[in-house]
Amino acid sequence: MTIHSDRKNLRLLLIDDDINLCTVLRHQLMKHGFVVETAYSGREGLRLFSEKDFDIVLTDIQMGDLNGIEVLKQIRRENEQAVVIIITAYGSVDNAVEACRMGADDYLTKPFGQEQLLFVIEKAVRFRQLQEENWQLRTEVTEKYRLGNMIAHSAAMEPVIQMAMQVARSNATVLLTGESGTGKELFARAIHYNSPRASKPLITVNCPSIPEHLLESELFGHVKGAFTGALRDRKGKFELADGGTIFLDEIGDLKESVQAKLLRVLQEHEVERLGGSEVIRVDVRVIAATNKNLEELVRQGRFREDLYYRLNVVPIHIPPLRERKEDIPFLVDAFVKKFAGERSVTVEPEVYSRLQAYHWPGNVRELENVIERAIVLSNTPRLTPESLPSYIGQSATVFPFEMDPSFTLEEIEKQAIQAALKKSGGNRTRAAQLLGVPRHVLLYRLKKFGMD
Repeated sequence: MTIHSDRKNLRLLLIDDDINLCTVLRHQLMKHGFVVETAYSGREGLRLFSEKDFDIVLTDIQMGDLNGIEVLKQIRRENEQAVVIIITAYGSVDNAVEACRMGADDYLTKPFGQEQLLFVIEKAVRFRQLQEENWQLRTEVTEKYRLGNMIAHSAAMEPVIQMAMQVARSNATVLLTGESGTGKELFARAIHYNSPRASKPLITVNCPSIPEHLLESELFGHVKGAFTGALRDRKGKFELADGGTIFLDEIGDLKESVQAKLLRVLQEHEVERLGGSEVIRVDVRVIAATNKNLEELVRQGRFREDLYYRLNVVPIHIPPLRERKEDIPFLVDAFVKKFAGERSVTVEPEVYSRLQAYHWPGNVRELENVIERAIVLSNTPRLTPESLPSYIGQSATVFPFEMDPSFTLEEIEKQAIQAALKKSGGNRTRAAQLLGVPRHVLLYRLKKFGMD
């Protein structure tokens, strides 16, 4: 039963053995647009409720045949959505409070005025509406992040999906690894919304985006006066995620000063707010993600080894888009549908071919940006090769350097960048064109490799 905000669409059942009160309330409620039917006993009220569709029930708690508690129990067996408000005498407030624990939405204490009556009804109806909206949103989110609906048709992605499905059913800590733009946050959300914790919060923390001096407070909270500007007690992200999941994105950038405290949370399931001494128990599932090699950071002494092993309970590596090119046509169609809206847009076969031939240093995020740009700038209902950026579809430039077969991919990238910069005379825009990548991708690689 859907509750509407328009009173004219609300059907209300009034159950009370006080005929005079029923007459007055019925007149008041009908005057304000409600469709009202009355019953002068609990049994008659239940009969009417079973035969007709009501949005709201007002029932007295003290009646001759059946009391309001029994009426409430039967209504809740038949319908969980109807708003039920208990009417009680002043001396029976405890019974009304007990009724609320058993499923009543609110109660009214006799005597009450017309304004109070309308206020309580509309408050209860609005609360039910919010519950329904929240349920619909949760349903949409759960459907959106259903692992079975994720675009993963390639052989490289099959074991990733299977692993995510299996780990979602547990409370195990998960470490997601992969290059930037591969969809680590998407997988974190999918694991949460396919888990028993789906109805609880998912709190996301982007570790490098929070200033170092605020990170501890953000994660673990603080008490009033802990530092300048701490004007009141504040819960941290772990407390806010209690019962749910916390997603620590780019965990490899977490400062060493905070790593020890994070380790304690993982080991002891408790936090202490900054400046406080109270130990607060938390039930939080941790999903972490990084595009860095944590094992290498451990060897360099930049990441705690014990924390690494605590995080690396279930590692899931998400392959780059260049290793799952079979998925590109399906991703393209999904992004076209997302950005085209009501427009009908077709994609020429050559577009798919060019996109599959490209090496996608920015991974799925870059592909999404390319399709969004193409849709926004297109004046026709078709995406053609001309709709794509110029760097996609260009033949790769062969650079004159000797490739050692023992080189890692990172070393090969470094040599290619050095050769392109040398050939372009240090012009980064031209070097990016020679490499066949957007300028921002080259700048990111320069920073990543310490070449900037």
